Amino acid sequence: MTYKPLDNLDGQVAVITGAMGGIGFATATRLASRGARIIGIVRRDLEEAQDKLNTLPNSQLDHRAILADVNDKSQINDAVKQVLSIAGKCNILVNTHGQTRRIPHERIEILTDDFFDESLQKNLRSYFTVIRGFVPLMKRSSEGLIVNIGSAAGQNAGGGSNLAYCSAKAGIDALTRNLSRALAPDIRVVGISPGALATKFVPNIADGFYEGVVRGTPLKRVPEVEDVAATIEAVATLIRFVTGNVITIDGGRTL
Repeated sequence: MTYKPLDNLDGQVAVITGAMGGIGFATATRLASRGARIIGIVRRDLEEAQDKLNTLPNSQLDHRAILADVNDKSQINDAVKQVLSIAGKCNILVNTHGQTRRIPHERIEILTDDFFDESLQKNLRSYFTVIRGFVPLMKRSSEGLIVNIGSAAGQNAGGGSNLAYCSAKAGIDALTRNLSRALAPDIRVVGISPGALATKFVPNIADGFYEGVVRGTPLKRVPEVEDVAATIEAVATLIRFVTGNVITIDGGRTL
């Protein structure tokens, strides 16, 4: 194991969950431009997803979309078999999927047990389900990389869409750190925690929210999905002698 910097990702296969989301597709674009073959895991609209992946750079690599529910162990195991059949390997696994809705933190009376459990399942346990499924395939190749998308909301009190989501994202950071030891030296595990992205991921954002984010951010803008994707690209190519790190992408807002 050397984990030296790379000039490109030629010959590597990157599997991305939530590949049609803002972070997922931006990451697919970045990694494809560096020579990686992309396999996107989506939960619906397979044909539409494939059409979108066909627009990625280096289309001759035959980027593919496959259908799987990241919460379902059997479907993930089937997805692993499909990746093996399509590409024969998985060098990079990027988990970008998730789901949430806005519930004010102080309204704990409406944060039901069922919602809390569902949020942990969709935003934390599903990450483990995907990783557990793909690790045996990843260990067949040298110097693998798993990237988990967390959130700055999991690191600081008061932010985030709801308490359950924040708890799940804090759990992703803990999962990342512990897996980095469990899977070393074969596989690196790195966390990326974006700040408040101007996407449609969180519905019903209050008017003026992003203006407030800018005022509280030292670098004076809202982070974008391209900032996250560029960081993942750097971790995959240049910043390779790291594992267990959680990198916050928020322009200094959480300082």
